[in-house]
Amino acid sequence: MRNDGDTLRPRLDEVRGRIAAAAARSGRPAGAVTLVGVTKTVAAVTVQAAVDAGLADLGENRVQEAQAKIPVVGRARVRWHFIGHLQRNKAGRAVELFDRVHSVDDAELAEALSRHATAAGRTLPVLVEVNVGGEASKFGVAPEGLAGLLERVAELPGLALDGLMTVEPPVDEPEAARPAFARLRELRDEGERRLGRRLPELSMGMSGDYEVAVEEGSTMVRLGGAIFGPRLA
Repeated sequence: MRNDGDTLRPRLDEVRGRIAAAAARSGRPAGAVTLVGVTKTVAAVTVQAAVDAGLADLGENRVQEAQAKIPVVGRARVRWHFIGHLQRNKAGRAVELFDRVHSVDDAELAEALSRHATAAGRTLPVLVEVNVGGEASKFGVAPEGLAGLLERVAELPGLALDGLMTVEPPVDEPEAARPAFARLRELRDEGERRLGRRLPELSMGMSGDYEVAVEEGSTMVRLGGAIFGPRLA
C-alpha cells in the first residue's frame, strides 16, 4: 500500500483547501467543484483508505482495472467516473460499472452507450471530450467537430449530456494551461447557445494545474498524484 489514511487525509485536506481558494478567486463556492480521485494503478486497499478519509468520487481509466477494483471498494459511498479512452466494445460494461463517462469522443461510442443504457433502463450522465490542443496523441473531438457531436449526443436516449471534458496539453508551469481551459469554457458556452440548454459541467484540470482550471470554471478536477503520490508503472 502506497499510502495509509494518515497520509491521505492531510493530502485531501490540502487539495480541498486549494480548490476552495481557487473557486473563491473565480467567485464560486468550493462546493461548485467536484474532486475526482484518479485511481489508475492504485491498489484497492489504498483507494478504500481514501474513501474512508472522505473521498467520494473516483476516476478510472480502464474498464478492466475497474472491474477488479469496484467490487473491493464498493459503490455505497462513492461515485465512479470513467475518465479514459473508451472502446465501443466495452461500452456495455462501462454502463454497468460507472456513474458517469467523461470521455465520449465520437457518435459511434455515444450510440453504443445509449443502446446499453436504454437496455439497462438507466440514464447515464456523459461529457464530450474535446481535444482542445489538437494533439495527435490525444483522444477527443476536434473543436470544429464539436457542434455536430453535441447535437447527436443530446438527442440520444439513455444519455444525459451535461458538459465537456479535456485532457490539457502538458505544460511546464500551471499558468501555461490557462488558454486551454479558457478555450474549453468558450466551447461549452457556444454549445449551450447552439443546443439551447445548459451544459453545466467542465471536467478539466489535473494534479499539476488544477487551481488554474478551477479559476477558469472547472467543475470537476481529476487528481491522481496530488492525492495518491507518484504513479506506479
